Amino acid sequence: MLKVGLIGCGGISGAHVPAWQRMDDAELIAICDIRPEKMERYQVERKYTDFDTMLAENEFDIIDVCLPTYLHAEYALRAMNKGISVVTEKPIALNEADVYKLYETAQRQNVKYMVAQCLRFWDDYDLIKQIYDSGKYGKLLSAHMWRLGSYPGGGWNQWYYKKELSGLIPFDLHIHDLDFLIYAFGQPKSYRFRRQERPEQDYLSVDYDYGDFFITTEASWYKAHYPFAMGFRFQFEEAVVALENKELTIYDCLGNRIKPYSDDATENQSDFDLPSGDAYFNELRYFADCVKYDRPVEKVDQNSLLAVLKILNEMK
Repeated sequence: MLKVGLIGCGGISGAHVPAWQRMDDAELIAICDIRPEKMERYQVERKYTDFDTMLAENEFDIIDVCLPTYLHAEYALRAMNKGISVVTEKPIALNEADVYKLYETAQRQNVKYMVAQCLRFWDDYDLIKQIYDSGKYGKLLSAHMWRLGSYPGGGWNQWYYKKELSGLIPFDLHIHDLDFLIYAFGQPKSYRFRRQERPEQDYLSVDYDYGDFFITTEASWYKAHYPFAMGFRFQFEEAVVALENKELTIYDCLGNRIKPYSDDATENQSDFDLPSGDAYFNELRYFADCVKYDRPVEKVDQNSLLAVLKILNEMK
């Protein structure tokens, strides 16, 4: 049984805690947050307000870091230096130097380390990579990806609003789509971005040129109360694959509308490996298996994370 501890019981912990509690070969034995009230919603026996005390009083196989962005590297290093494998929320860090330090520590301590870049484990996005790799609908020609919403709550100590702590919209929101692009298609040949950054809102538009195809992206923290929406349209030679209004549809050139994830979908389902719809469970299950079976963490690698950070740092 894998023994798991989690630190940081803010928003994203609401996805991580249930995922750990679903696993029959892992036990979330302790959680930690400096705000005791944030831990009240979780049925976990041991609750701590001090991370060092939690580490001292328990033996862990895995620590899950769900803290604000600027604390990811510090707490991951503290756990790995105790010989504990670590999965941390995105982004890995705000600077490239921390990436080298984290991976060097993991290698030296002989532990596993992974950043939870959830789109690499998200069924709709996974299907795009399968279609692209297989060439089922011909070559990719263009794409549009979006991740739009209003300014988030300030979080603990208003950290979201401080560029030096959150990195603002490039590191908190656009990172999802950029990470998927580099994971699925490699590094772009060139890119151009435009940004409206103000104290009360932030908007980013980026065009990525891959030579044979191009991808336009949008990310927003609007001042207006705009409902959050994420999606995409990928134009292949023989089909358009679209995630719109939370539903994925393949529109092929024969006039078919294929919905691979609907309950009554049968057509072409066997052509694809359809993962679970819970990307947060998928990513933590993958990492747990890497720890349990001593497998290399290949799906989220150091080089691609560095490539993402290099581009994001140019958008500051």
